[in-house]
Amino acid sequence: MGLYFTSINSGSNGNCYYVGNDQEAVLVDIGLTCKEVERRMARLNLQIDKVKAIFISHEHTDHIKGLSVFARKYKLPVYISTSTLKSSKLLLDENSVRPIQHLEPVMIGGLKIAPFSKFHDAADPYSFTIEYNDVRVGVFTDIGAVCERLINQFKTCHAVFLEANYDTEMMENGRYPYFLKRRIMGGHGHLSNKQALELFLNHKSEHLSHLLLSHLSKDNNDPQLVEKLFKTVCGDTFVKVASRYEESEVYFVGQQTQPTYCFNPEDYQPEQLNLF
Repeated sequence: MGLYFTSINSGSNGNCYYVGNDQEAVLVDIGLTCKEVERRMARLNLQIDKVKAIFISHEHTDHIKGLSVFARKYKLPVYISTSTLKSSKLLLDENSVRPIQHLEPVMIGGLKIAPFSKFHDAADPYSFTIEYNDVRVGVFTDIGAVCERLINQFKTCHAVFLEANYDTEMMENGRYPYFLKRRIMGGHGHLSNKQALELFLNHKSEHLSHLLLSHLSKDNNDPQLVEKLFKTVCGDTFVKVASRYEESEVYFVGQQTQPTYCFNPEDYQPEQLNLF
């Protein structure tokens, strides 16, 4: 037994990640509309009734846009820090809100979700690991700097969504104003390709089988460039860029048990959506 995982979308236009086993699943962030999340999950043959909870990393719009509607429609608990909820100004049913804190794990059925704090320019931002049957998937995006907390969690994962937001040269020579470049590169913004690569090379475990490069900048990165950068040194780890325009395939990671989900690429025809 292991975990299925997919990126519903990854980028500044909306973030949403699905992780679960055969019985239950969680969503990390809902930065797309409720209707769009429903469409994409349907195309992947993922059943919404398996989703038992939503975990929110921070209050920026690209992580919470569809949260209120989705949580209310499907009567789901929302795990969110008190400071994040206050800063988000969201109107959530108070009975659905569950506070999270650093390194205090939450059990959702057989899933163990562990939040840990990170560097980002938000009120109280978190990353998450989701564990089942000794298999662990990490969702590590919107991170300003690599810290010991991130390193310690990264080392334990079998699969990871890892931010590789920008190419440093493209950012420095790009059209962004100086203050925005400072914000992104200043230690509380986002990880560069180089920072993500160094984390991967120095701290990946032998059992890290999947790496989904996530939250790429539309203006300051190139999916082909960053995928090639990692694939030249990835060894046996599967590397793929999580798209900002469509959902990824559903992947499986486990110990020995074979997955019951069978993904047929011939049946998968995602719509290309330009959200700008």
